[in-house]
Amino acid sequence: MIGFIIKKIIGSKNDREVRRLRPLVAKINEIEMSLQSLPEEVLREKTAAWKERLSKIEDDAELAAALDEILPEAFAVVKNACRRLWGTEITVRGHPSKWEMIPFDVQLIGGYALHSGRIAEMATGEGKTLVISPRVTASGWVRFTRW
Repeated sequence: MIGFIIKKIIGSKNDREVRRLRPLVAKINEIEMSLQSLPEEVLREKTAAWKERLSKIEDDAELAAALDEILPEAFAVVKNACRRLWGTEITVRGHPSKWEMIPFDVQLIGGYALHSGRIAEMATGEGKTLVISPRVTASGWVRFTRW
């Protein structure tokens, strides 16, 4: 009974972690709002600059720190790209599909959990498919520069 009350007041470890990440999500959303008025070319230039910067880093710890530094803006760029795609028709495995996905806050939190090497437990309907997008994008910049 006492454990239940404490958990209700303090929350689970997962609840505390999600609360801890709320400021990061707010920052990502704030950056994404500022990107909405920029032309796509500016986003491409940002991405190219990040790839260039990351390609010059040899030390793994330094690379991890650099990724953490650009993470809010990188996640914001991915979210903005999804927003720009909204309503367009794309072809997936030879089948036309309408793009209707923009990451919600819970998906950004899940993406950060994956970036941090954690497992992101999500309920049915919370959009696990889109959680991986920001993380894979950031990883791709590193992997393509290393190979």
